[in-house]
Amino acid sequence: MRGIAFIGGESPAPDICRSAASGAGLIVAADAGLITAEQAGITPDWIVGDMDSVDESRLAGYGSERIIRYRADKDCTDTELALRLLWDKGCVHTALIGGGGGRIDHLLAIRALFERRPSPDRWITGREILYRIQSPETLELRLKPKSLVSVFPCAETHGRARSRGLQWTLDALEWKKGFFGISNVAVNGNCAVSAEKGAFLVIAAIADTVEAAKTAEQVPL
Repeated sequence: MRGIAFIGGESPAPDICRSAASGAGLIVAADAGLITAEQAGITPDWIVGDMDSVDESRLAGYGSERIIRYRADKDCTDTELALRLLWDKGCVHTALIGGGGGRIDHLLAIRALFERRPSPDRWITGREILYRIQSPETLELRLKPKSLVSVFPCAETHGRARSRGLQWTLDALEWKKGFFGISNVAVNGNCAVSAEKGAFLVIAAIADTVEAAKTAEQVPL
C-alpha cells in the first residue's frame, strides 16, 4: 500500500498535490500539512502532531477519532509521527508532500529521514522532487532537455551508481559519505540513475519533470 504524508512548509501547487496523492491507500496530515491537503481538496484519513501550527477551528471539522495529538515537548517531529503512522498501518511506499523552505534545521531533519530504514521514497517540495533509490533499483526520468539533476549518496560509506543520459557519467565513481554530484545535466531530457551499491537521492525540479518511474532492479544503462 502507498501512503502520503502532507507536512508543513513550502508545498507544490494543488494540482501536483492531487496527482501525487492519487491512488494512495492512506493519507496523513502532519500538523500544518492539513492546510496543504485541504487547499488541494484532499481530506486526510488521519491528522497527527502537536497542532501548534493549525487552528482549532480547522480541526473542529474532523472527528476526534481521526486526530492524534502529541505534546509539544515530544522526542520526534510531526513528520516522523506521520511516517510512523503510515508504516504502522501497512504502507510500504511513502512520500512526503511539503516541507520546503523555512528553517535549515527542519530541512536537514527531513533530509536525515532518508538515511534511515524504513525511509520515505519521495519528497515533493514547492520546487523539487527528491527520489530515494536503493540497490538494485533504477530511476528512469523524462525531463525537459538540459534539465539539472543532482545526486547524493545516502548513508553508505562507499556506494556505486551508474547513469545514462547525463552529461557527466556516474559510472566508476566511488561515492563516499559527504560526496555529491550537483547540477548534472540531462542532455536530451531522458536519463536514468541506477544504484549498484547502497542508496542514493536523486533530485530534479518539478517544472522540468515530465515523467518518472522506478524499477525494482537494475536495468542495462
